[in-house]
Amino acid sequence: MIRPLISMQLPLYILLLLLMAAVIIPLITKELNLKSKVVIIGTLLITGSMMLYTFVGVWRNGSYLYNIGNWGQKIGIQFNIDIFSTFMSLFIIILSLIIIIYSLKDIEHEISADQISLYYSLIFLLILGMVGITITNDLFNTYVFMEILAITSCAIISIKRYKENYMASFKYLMLNTLGSLSFLFGVALLYMVTGYLNLVEINIIINEVWRLYPTNLLLALGLMITGLAIKAAVFPLHIWLPDAHSSAPTPSSALLSGLVVKVYIFTAMKLLFRAIGLQIINEIDIPRFITYFAALGMILGSVFAIGQKDIKRLLAYSSVAQIGYIFLGIGIGTEQGLAAGLFHVITHGLMKSLLFLSAGAIIYKTGKRDIRTFQGIGYQMPITMILFTIGALGMIGIPGLNGFMSKWYLGFAVLQINQPIFLVIILISSFLNAMYYMPIIITAFLMGNDEKKEEMRFEELPKSMIIPMIFIGFLCIATGFFPQLIMNVVQRAVPTFL
Repeated sequence: MIRPLISMQLPLYILLLLLMAAVIIPLITKELNLKSKVVIIGTLLITGSMMLYTFVGVWRNGSYLYNIGNWGQKIGIQFNIDIFSTFMSLFIIILSLIIIIYSLKDIEHEISADQISLYYSLIFLLILGMVGITITNDLFNTYVFMEILAITSCAIISIKRYKENYMASFKYLMLNTLGSLSFLFGVALLYMVTGYLNLVEINIIINEVWRLYPTNLLLALGLMITGLAIKAAVFPLHIWLPDAHSSAPTPSSALLSGLVVKVYIFTAMKLLFRAIGLQIINEIDIPRFITYFAALGMILGSVFAIGQKDIKRLLAYSSVAQIGYIFLGIGIGTEQGLAAGLFHVITHGLMKSLLFLSAGAIIYKTGKRDIRTFQGIGYQMPITMILFTIGALGMIGIPGLNGFMSKWYLGFAVLQINQPIFLVIILISSFLNAMYYMPIIITAFLMGNDEKKEEMRFEELPKSMIIPMIFIGFLCIATGFFPQLIMNVVQRAVPTFL
C-alpha cells in the first residue's frame, strides 16, 4: 500500500516540534505563565495526536522504514516505524504530558522561579531523546539520542542546586559517560567487521561476520550491552540510580524511573534480536546471563529497598528490582517471555510514575520524606494515599492491578521453558516488595489516633496535581482488569523481534 508522504514524515515532524518547543519556551518568559503553559501543553497534545495517527496507520497498514532525505539505508538516517516503536513513543508522550501537568504546580516548590522555563526546555529535549531512541533504526543515531538523553537527565537532576543534587548528577554523569563510551566503542567494533550501522543491514550479514570474526563480535556485543546495562540501571550497575532518582525534583524522578530507563531496555532488545538475531545470542548464551543478573536484581533491589527510610530513595531501589522483571522476560527469549517483558515496560511505567507523584504530593503538602513520620497521613491526605496504595499493591502483585498481570505472564513464560526456579524468585521478590510497601500503607492508615480519624478530610492539593494521579491510578486498575488493552499490541510487536 502506498502511503501519503506527509503521513510517513510525521515522526520526523514530531521530533522537530519537540525541538522547537525546547528552544521557544525559554524565549517566551523565564517564569511559568499562561503563554508558556499553552506552548508546553499544546505541543505535547499536538505531538501526541500525530503519534496516535501514526500508530493507527501502522496498526492498519503495517510498519515501514522512513529514510530521511531519501538517502539509502546503508548510509542514511532511518526510522523504523513499527507497532511497538509507535506505541512506546505514544506512551512516552502521553505519560510525559500527565507528569508535566502535575509538575505545573509542584515544580514551583522544587526549583526557583527563574529556572522554570529552562526546566521545561530540558524536559522537551528529554522527550525528544526518548522518542528518537525508540524510532531510530541505526546505531550511530541511537548514540546521538542517548547523549541528548544523558545530558538532559543530568541537568534535570542538578537543577535544584543542592549539594546532594550536584553529587547525584555528577555520579550520574560519570557512570553514564562510561556507559556511552562503552556503547560507542562497541558500535565502532561492530562497524569495523560489518561495514554498516543500520540494524537491517547488520542483520543481513551478521551470520557471516559471526563465522569470520567471532572474537570481534563478542567484544562489540559485550561493550554495547554493558553500556546499555549501566544506563538501564541493571543490577549491579545500578549505583547511580538511587541518588539520582531520590534527589531530583519529583516530576524528574517520575520521568527518569517511569520512562527514561525503559528506552535503554528497548534499545538493548533491538540490538540483540533485530541486529544480532536469536540464533547467535543463543550460541553465545547471552539469555542465560541476562536471566541471572535479572534474578539478582529482583531480589537484591528489593532487599536494599527494605532498609530505606526516605520514601523517594525506597522507590528508586524498587525500580532496580522491577527492571529485573523486564530483563527476566528478555532473557527467557521466547515470544511469551518477550511479551511479558514488554508488558511490564508499560505497567511499571504507570505504577512507578503514580508512586513518585504520590510521594511528591506528600512532600509538597507536609514536607515529610521519612516513612517513619507517615503515621496517620492517610487521614490527612486520603486521596493521595489511596493512589499510593494502588501503585504499591500493583508492585506487590495483588490481583486486579496491572502489576499482578505482569507477574502472571512472566510466571507462565518461565514455566514454558521449564525453569520453575525463576517462578520461585518472582514470588520471593513479591514477598520482599510487600515487606517495604505494606508498612507504609499500615502506618498511613492504621497508626493514626482517634483525633486524626475525626479530622479526616480531603487534602487541599491543586487540581493539576490530583487529577493526573487519579488518571494514572485509573489506568493501573483498567490495565489490571483488561490487560489485553496492552497485550494485544505487545503480541503483534513480539514477532518483529524474533
